[in-house]
Amino acid sequence: MPSTPYDVVIIGGGIVGAATAMALIQSRPALKLAVLEAEDRLAAHQTGNNSGVIHSGLYYKPGSLKARNCVEGRLAMYAFCAEHGIHAENTGKVVVATLPEELPALEKLEQRGLANGLEGVRRLTPEEIRELEPHAAGLAGLFVPQTGIVDYRAVNNKFGELVQAGGGEILTNARVTAFRQVGDEFILTTPRGEIACRNLINCAGLHSDQVARMCGVQPGMQIMPFRGEYFEIVPEKQYLVKNLIYPVPDTRFPFLGVHFTRMARGGVEAGPNAVIAFKREGYSWGAISIPDLWGYATYSGFWRMGLKYWRMGFGEMYRSLNKRAFVAALQRLVPELRDEDVHRSGAGVRAQALGPDGALIDDFVIREAGHMIHVLNAPSPAATASISIGKTIAAMAEKMMG
Repeated sequence: MPSTPYDVVIIGGGIVGAATAMALIQSRPALKLAVLEAEDRLAAHQTGNNSGVIHSGLYYKPGSLKARNCVEGRLAMYAFCAEHGIHAENTGKVVVATLPEELPALEKLEQRGLANGLEGVRRLTPEEIRELEPHAAGLAGLFVPQTGIVDYRAVNNKFGELVQAGGGEILTNARVTAFRQVGDEFILTTPRGEIACRNLINCAGLHSDQVARMCGVQPGMQIMPFRGEYFEIVPEKQYLVKNLIYPVPDTRFPFLGVHFTRMARGGVEAGPNAVIAFKREGYSWGAISIPDLWGYATYSGFWRMGLKYWRMGFGEMYRSLNKRAFVAALQRLVPELRDEDVHRSGAGVRAQALGPDGALIDDFVIREAGHMIHVLNAPSPAATASISIGKTIAAMAEKMMG
């Protein structure tokens, strides 16, 4: 049997798991708490491979968990970075409509931003777009002053440092491979041995649905990994982008379209696309998992999604395999860009929950089950919202512990 049980174990050392641990330690300093991370470091997957944008709250349905936590989390993120000396820059961004049929969606986006409390959001004429981004082109635009950039890996690591400073433990190389309940304790099997706890929080990201099922909880959804690939603008052409330039997103999908982002660490990235990965940590076409593929093939939601969105899916795959097609999508925003101005950069994988009806679930999903909390869907803007989400989950956990 394992040693003295922890009061709380959090599975997953990404930014949501680490933020939750930080909130709990700050609220209850005497808590015996551990974060179990499968990899040899924190922020190994979604957190460490995203575009590093502090989102404003522009896109999300007013009143949704995404909208509330993004707006609150953005303010908290800027304050946290200022307090702890992490470079974060409030750059603002421009959303550009390049086709007449995008203009109604741009207006709807403006109204949604205002409903979410974003002061200073304003429409732009083509001339005003060029004042902010001299090399961008569009019929109309939207300026969003709240958006910014940060290195979320640095934020995640600082969360971890504060957890340890408060008496919590961060256990890396601790992938949970089995679960059982003995009385009022949960026993987790890991490469580091068995670990016992009285309360469990699942923040396993790409594996959150698998962990829930392992714990006897049916999530009612399945994680579908979407790979997002990036190009980087060569140094001599980075003047083409001052800050952030986004397209008007297709509201049928929870993705924002390929865009330009000046990075907190330096450089300018373009992307990401959204291609179904053949492995949960599938950062390239060559990364393939037969068990993961079998999981897709045996899930009705996968086939229903395919019937609904096959055209979009094939388009994303084509742009992934064809650099010229990828660049053509970017040229809608910055016409001067040429194929030779960009080279392939990294990739990230987004954990996107898929319903049995084939719907891509848009909002955050957090479920309680006895003395367990399962974070089943926390895609973008989860990094921006992480401090707020962490406090929300911590409050649920405190109520659960009594």
